[in-house]
Amino acid sequence: MTKPKVLISDKMDPNAARIFEERGCDVDVKPGMSPDELKAVIGQYDGLAIRSATKVTKEIIDAATNLKVIGRAGIGVDNVDIPYASSKGIVVMNTPFGNSITTAEHAIALMFALARQLPDANAQTQAGKWPKNDFMGVEVTGKTLGLIGAGNIGSIVADRALGLRMKVVAYDPFLSPERAVEMGVEKVELDDLLARADFITLHTPLTDQTRNILSRENLAKTKKGVRIVNCARGGLIDEEALKELLDSGHIAGAALDVFVTEPAKEHTLFGTPNFVATPHLGASTNEAQVNVALQVAEQLADYLVNGGVTNALNVPSLSAEEAPKLKPYMALAEKLGSLVGQLTTGAIPRISIHTEGAASELNIKPIVAAVLAGFLREQSDTVNMVNAPFLAKERGIEVREVRTEKEGDYHTLLRVSVKTDAGERSVAGTLFSNSEPRLVELFGIKVEAELAGHMMYIVNEDAPGFIGRIGTLLGENGINIGTFNLGRREAGGEAVLLLSVDSEVQPDLLEKVRALPGVKRAMALTF
Repeated sequence: MTKPKVLISDKMDPNAARIFEERGCDVDVKPGMSPDELKAVIGQYDGLAIRSATKVTKEIIDAATNLKVIGRAGIGVDNVDIPYASSKGIVVMNTPFGNSITTAEHAIALMFALARQLPDANAQTQAGKWPKNDFMGVEVTGKTLGLIGAGNIGSIVADRALGLRMKVVAYDPFLSPERAVEMGVEKVELDDLLARADFITLHTPLTDQTRNILSRENLAKTKKGVRIVNCARGGLIDEEALKELLDSGHIAGAALDVFVTEPAKEHTLFGTPNFVATPHLGASTNEAQVNVALQVAEQLADYLVNGGVTNALNVPSLSAEEAPKLKPYMALAEKLGSLVGQLTTGAIPRISIHTEGAASELNIKPIVAAVLAGFLREQSDTVNMVNAPFLAKERGIEVREVRTEKEGDYHTLLRVSVKTDAGERSVAGTLFSNSEPRLVELFGIKVEAELAGHMMYIVNEDAPGFIGRIGTLLGENGINIGTFNLGRREAGGEAVLLLSVDSEVQPDLLEKVRALPGVKRAMALTF
C-alpha cells in the first residue's frame, strides 16, 4: 500500500516531520516556496501542513488534485480558502489548543501593561527622565473584566483573571449557563458587558457575525476609562474609532497584538498615548510553536492513515477511537443515502436522519455527513463527506437530526427520510451482529436486503405468477440473479422486489420489465 505523502510548506519544528514518518507518511519539507512553485508541486501530495506564510488559494486548491487534508499549525486559517476547499472535498484542520495558554498569557500581560503603563514608563526611564510622578496606574484587583468570546482561550483568561481577584463577565452566544457557572463567570449580553467592564479582552474568531464587533457604536457604549486588549484577530475592532476615543480620553488604554492589515508597519494608532502594540506575538513562545507543529503532524497523520478527524473546521470530528465503531454505521448511512437519492426525483427541501437504540448514543455528525454524501453522489461523483454538507446547504436542503434512545424492533436502527411532492418517504437499516449493513424497511414496506453492486428495484401488484415472469425475463436476457428480496404491505396489495444481479441492467431490459403485467415502477440501482 502506498504511503500518504505530506508537504510541510512553512517553517515548523523538525519533530513534526519525524512524527509524520513514524506514523506511516512520506514527508517533504519545503518552506519558503513561491505560489507558483507550490502550485507546480502540490498535485503530488495527500496532505499539506502550513503555518501562516503559505496562502492556500483557489488556484492552489485547483492544482492540488490529490489533496485530502490541509493542517494549520495554529488557530487562524485566514490564509486558507475554506469554502473552496470544502467544495473540493478537502478537510481543513487547525490546532486550537496548542497555543491557547500562550495567547491567554499574552492577553493578561497586555492587560497589566495597560494598567501600569509599562511601555511608556520603560521608554522614559531608559531615556534618563525618571518619570515617577507621571504614571499613575490602576489595580486589576476588584475590577471587572469583560470577555468577548469564552471559548478555549477566553476560558483560560477568565481563570487567570479570577486568580487575580477580578470579576469576570462574558458575552458569547454559544456559552451555556452551566458552562458559565463552571467557569465562574457571569454570562451577559454585549451591551451589558460594554457598560460594566473596566477591561475588555477579545477571544473570538473573525466571522461575518464578529467582524467589527467593537464598532464605533459599540465602543461609544463602553464605560469611560475602559482598557481594551485584542490578541484574537484583526478586524474585530473599528481601529479608526478606537483612535478617536483614545484621543478623547473615553478609552483609557488599548493594546493590540493583531491588526486588520498585517504586517502593520504604519498605522493610525501608532504613537497614540496609552496605546500598546505587539507584532502578533500571541502564539510566539517556544512551547507554543513546538506544540502546534506536533499537533498538526499528529492530526494529519491520524486522518491520512487511520481516518481520524480532529479539530476539523469543515467536517465533523471523528477520533481514532470512534472511527472503528462508527465505520459500519457510516457505511450503512452512505448506502441508505444513496438508495434514497436514486429512488427520489425532483427537489428535496428536507432530509432527516434518525438514529434509534444503540445508534442514538453515537456521534451523529459523521453519520449525517455520510448520508448526505451518499444522497448527493447521485448528482455528482466528486461528492464526499467533506463537501456533502456544504453542497446540501448550497442546494437549499434542510438537514434534520433526530435521536431516539428507546429501542424499537431492532437493537440499533438508522432511518433516512426525505420530504417529496408525494409526502415523506423513508428507508431504514440496521447492523447485523457481524456489523454488516442491512436494509430493513423501504418506503413503509418491510424488506430485508443487502445494498451492494448492481440491483433492480421493482414495485408491482402482489399477484400469483409475477416472480416466475420476472425470473424468466431476466434469464432470457442473460441476467443472473444474486439475491431475491421481497416485501409487501398486505396480501394482494403493493409489493416491492429488490434484486441483486451480476451485471449492469441496461435501459432496454428495464423497458421490458416495466411492460410486464402488474409492474408499477422499475429502476436500476448501483451501490
